[in-house]
This record gives sequence, structure tokens and C-alpha cells, in this order.
Amino acid sequence: MERVTKRRPQNLLDSFNFAFEGIIHVLRTQRNMRIHFLVAVVVLVAAVWIGVSKLELIALLLAIAFVFITEMINSAIEQAIDVATTSFDPLAKLAKDVAAGAVLIATVNAVAIGYLVFSGEVSDRSSRLLDSLRDAPAQITLVALVLTIIVVIGTKAYTGRGTPLRGGLPSGHAAVAFAGWMAATYVITGPHRFLISSLTFIMALLVAQTRVETGVHSALEVTYGGLLGALITLVVFQVLA
Repeated sequence: MERVTKRRPQNLLDSFNFAFEGIIHVLRTQRNMRIHFLVAVVVLVAAVWIGVSKLELIALLLAIAFVFITEMINSAIEQAIDVATTSFDPLAKLAKDVAAGAVLIATVNAVAIGYLVFSGEVSDRSSRLLDSLRDAPAQITLVALVLTIIVVIGTKAYTGRGTPLRGGLPSGHAAVAFAGWMAATYVITGPHRFLISSLTFIMALLVAQTRVETGVHSALEVTYGGLLGALITLVVFQVLA
């Protein structure tokens, strides 16, 4: 007759310890969770800094918690499936895809809430800053873009890495994309300035991300290119505008 050993009942402290161990494990092993955690910290600090209302803070906290929960459930599903099967199973892949889709929905929802909370305050502050400068003509934008391209080509020639349109330090595509974002931020006026600036910034990020994903540039080369393009354009507008 087999002896059945009963598991010792967990006390409340053990339950909390196991829960924290799960959270720490996800942070240690899942890159996306670490990114979500870092973004959450930045968002909460920004919320305190600009002084959001109580309801806005509640909305941000709920959105952050929703992203964390879906990411942890996604991680748990993936690990459970990996334990259950070692061969390719279309249903296992579908389960992972559905869980990843839940994380995507939660993330998009959090971005939308963050935009609604911060857009008004950031738009007002950036408008006051930009309105203190003179309206810049289109020629200054052209000068900034041409100067960015010249600096990119010169840097590649100095380092001897890559070609003007492919590879090497810095990324020319990222430099031009972020230069365009900075120029649009300065040139566009009116109530839709912040929205257009946000859209051009997202497009610049997508350009930089595709250069890394295709293996043409490293993350460092793309970051250097983006900073170079934005800073050159900023300096040109400050000096000539």
C-alpha cells in the first residue's frame, strides 16, 4: 500500500513569499516585463511631477496593473506549454499567440490612457516653449536635414564603417528620421502641434527599430544616429530661427 504524503498547508506569509518569487522570476527572465516595469516607473514619476488628478492617477495605475497581469499570465502560459510538450504543436503555438495578443491589447490600452492623461499638460508646456521662438521658415528645415546627412557621411568616412546608406556608425536613416521629427516639432503650429510631433516621433522610432530588426545596424548605431539628427536640427533651429 502506497503511502500518501500530505502537503503542509501554507500560511499567509508563505503565500506572499511565493507570489513575490513569481514576480521576481518574471522580472529576471522576461525582457518585456523589465521594459514594462521601467516604463511604469517613468510614467508614475512623470505623473507626480506634472500633478495629475486623482482619477487620472487611478486610470494610470489600472493600465499599468493590466499590462503587468497580462504579461505574467502570458509568461505562465508559455512556460506551462513548454513543460507539457517538447515538439511543435499548432494548438500550443495558437495558445501562445493568443496570450501574446492579450499583452498587446493591454499595452495599446495603456499607451492610449497615457496619451490622454499627459497630452494636455505636455502640449501646453511644449507650446509655450516653442512659441517663445520665431516661426522658422522651410529653408531652415532643409539646412538642418542637409547638415545631418553631411555629418553622417563624414562620421562614416572617419570611422571607416558602412556606406552612406547602409551599416556603420551612425545610422543615417535614424538620423534623418529624428531630424525630421525635431523639425516638425518646431515648424508645426496650432492646437495639433503635440499630436503631429508625437506621430512623427513614433514614425522615427519605427524607422530606427526596422534598422535594428533587419540587422543593418546595432542598437548603439541607431541610438547615436537618432541623437545626432535630433541635436543637429535643434541647434540649427536655435541658431537660425
